[in-house]
Amino acid sequence: MARRKITRRSFVAGASQAALGAMVLPRRVLGGPGYQAPSDTLHVAVVGAGGMGMNNAEALGSEAIVAVCDIDFGYVERSLKGREKNREGQPRPEGIRLQEQFAKTAQYADWREMLDKQKDIDAVLIATPDHNHAVIAKSAMQLGKHVYVQKPLTYSVHEARVLRQLAISNPKLATQMGNQGHSREGARLINEWVQAGVIGPVHEVHVWTNRPVGYWPQGIPRPAPAGADAASGMAFGTSWGMRRVNETLATAMGAAPIQIPDGLRWDLFLGPVPEDIAYHPIYHPFNWRGWLDFGVGALGDMGAHLIDHPFWALGLEYPVSIEATSTPWGTSLIPASEPGGRPRSKPVTYPVATTVHYQFPARGSQPPVKMTWCDGGLYPPRPDLLPDDVVLKSEGGVIFYGEKGVLMHDTYGDNPRLFPQSLTDQTAQVPQKYPRITTSHEMNWVNAAKGQDKTTCPFEYAAQLTETMILGVVALRTGQGRKLSYDGASGQVTNIPDANQYLTREYRKGWEV
Repeated sequence: MARRKITRRSFVAGASQAALGAMVLPRRVLGGPGYQAPSDTLHVAVVGAGGMGMNNAEALGSEAIVAVCDIDFGYVERSLKGREKNREGQPRPEGIRLQEQFAKTAQYADWREMLDKQKDIDAVLIATPDHNHAVIAKSAMQLGKHVYVQKPLTYSVHEARVLRQLAISNPKLATQMGNQGHSREGARLINEWVQAGVIGPVHEVHVWTNRPVGYWPQGIPRPAPAGADAASGMAFGTSWGMRRVNETLATAMGAAPIQIPDGLRWDLFLGPVPEDIAYHPIYHPFNWRGWLDFGVGALGDMGAHLIDHPFWALGLEYPVSIEATSTPWGTSLIPASEPGGRPRSKPVTYPVATTVHYQFPARGSQPPVKMTWCDGGLYPPRPDLLPDDVVLKSEGGVIFYGEKGVLMHDTYGDNPRLFPQSLTDQTAQVPQKYPRITTSHEMNWVNAAKGQDKTTCPFEYAAQLTETMILGVVALRTGQGRKLSYDGASGQVTNIPDANQYLTREYRKGWEV
């Protein structure tokens, strides 16, 4: 753009306007409805921007996104492109605004470089795969940054405890886990109805989800090159047993050499994982959730949206026992260590379907609670009080069993309803006890960072919820048919010492939490 020549006349006119401006200040200086001064704007860095991180960033429209960090900007650009228009083909102002914001920001592949170089960051939004959550959040918090972390908060029990203690030690930092249903109206109604005794004392809760079915693969082997150990022998008259099927699938996925796409930093995707797992598109994007190295399966994905509500409404803390059962794990063969020896299998993906039983102790006058989790398309039994025409939704939900009736709600705490339906009349007399969140879950965090509100799902709470969820995975990895006794105060399994190895993970050097 050509620069405008400044003449004496324009200088005098400008000076006169400036003098007038000193007496009549514009709204951008005085402020007003809809205006946000730069000094009131939070400077946010987004780490992991191609998936849910992009949804979260879009909800931060009033704030300044000053840095974007991702290991695959090709995926980020494709995701941004998909937000330009809605399903009807109409322009989406939010998506266009986000594109403009991202175009202006500093871009990084390595979050460590971002935190080291860029000093104007107030807050960090983390939406990477699960295995990278804690190491990034811990580093950001130690630098005094407010932190928003997508669910599940962490990959392991150890990591959940580390972040919880950091949050307690740094009360001025605003922390939030990204389980958006925690900020919705349904969550507050559930709390208020249960705590007002509408369904009476609650002894049992059933939770279910259809994940991972139809969303991401589980129960499968890792891609393997041709020539791996082949199954031998006959089983029930055929050599095509499950072992051979798995080996064939692994070889088919690993048959052709796959190059890492240009611009994808696979080393940074692996992050704390100690094994140099070869890149394959079955891991990234999105499908990482079902792989033991990277995700926490359906419990990690949906437990924060479902277990959250009975955990909060009933004032639960740590379970005293956990047991789990499932369909088979997805396994890969490890070659025999000696000539002539038999290869052994190693779990690499979570089972397609899992059931977990949690026992929680009594809390004051509230009785002990048994909670059952089902995933992979498994359903809980229908309550006797449920009318025949009420269908349990395939996506999932929660059922509270009280002494007077049942409360059932959908995923995220939506659509809470009571049975028998006559109990609904009592809810009109239940006072509002919990403050309503009138913004998005993300903006609730922003406002807390500015000292204008409190986060609804801070790490002090979110870490205990996450720990409970992950203890289901610990029980599953320990073995079916076994019950873990858990001491929440010490964070240790007390009856099966070997189970404690699953409370943490082995880390790549330099990536420890």
